[in-house]
Amino acid sequence: MKTRAPRNRTLTCTVDEISRYAKSLVTLNSPVSVSSITNRIINQDFHEAVGFLPSTFVDLLIVDPPYNLTKDYNGHQFRSKQADSYIAWFRDVIDSLKRLLRPSASIYVCSDWKTSNLIFPVLDKSFTVRNRITWEREKGRGAKSNWKNNTEDIWFCTVSEDYHFDVDAVKLKRRVIAPYRTDQGCPKDWMQTGSGNYRLTHPSNFWSDITVPFWSMPENTDHPTQKPEKLIAKLILASSRRGDFVFDPFLGSGTTAVVAKKLDRVYCGIELNREYCCWAVKRLMRADEDPSIQGYSDGVFWERNSLNDQKQDKSQKRSNKPELGLFDE
Repeated sequence: MKTRAPRNRTLTCTVDEISRYAKSLVTLNSPVSVSSITNRIINQDFHEAVGFLPSTFVDLLIVDPPYNLTKDYNGHQFRSKQADSYIAWFRDVIDSLKRLLRPSASIYVCSDWKTSNLIFPVLDKSFTVRNRITWEREKGRGAKSNWKNNTEDIWFCTVSEDYHFDVDAVKLKRRVIAPYRTDQGCPKDWMQTGSGNYRLTHPSNFWSDITVPFWSMPENTDHPTQKPEKLIAKLILASSRRGDFVFDPFLGSGTTAVVAKKLDRVYCGIELNREYCCWAVKRLMRADEDPSIQGYSDGVFWERNSLNDQKQDKSQKRSNKPELGLFDE
């Protein structure tokens, strides 16, 4: 057991909790219905489980596979492969998942810069690749003989031309540094609030507003490649509706399931490591008490490290002060 600082909020499970939470996990050994896996976590190797899943039930697929790096996932080792071997492994994963997708489904696949080069041709052959999102992760040690790597990619794909995308659900609230006004002195394409001047902007494919989970955040776990809830929330809000089915075949510590629950979607995920599954169960239980997502409030995403601005903005709204000049950029 790690010794942690008093203010460390990293989520863990005791031996007793693992024993209790594990009882809710599912293992598949025969074909199952959609209802039997709705809002459940499958504790099993992906390749063993995927063949038992029903066809065409997934509205949104979020895939965060092991990158082509040697990594220890709580005792389960994934070793880096030769490029051809990794491509073959990833192609097998995608071929297994295609059967699960509805014709209108969207797909997001996470990668690092090296792995991106390997998986793009596979995705391009299987789906319509619509964009590559690059997001800034400020964690990471410096490199003495190379540029520090602090970005990752997410490939956005669809099965067909018939897909859902809600740009209004993922707008970013940015502080306006040099606001323009109309000839009448009114705000132009921005809003004036008690905590500052802001503009709602359309999201681009470069995201610099993400905070990687760390020890003082309640969503943090010891998973080595945990994705932020805010990051996954953007994918879910943009590419699914309330009640849609969100599926994650490499669930890890449960972020996709947790965010799907907080945003009123149904979910299922597969994860090999039992302790990670139990962390996910515990996080899902906590979501009943606290459905908030750090950095997302009142239907908009805020710039990183603007919690005080959010509090002031909510305080102003409670006082019924008017907000002027709310426009879309």
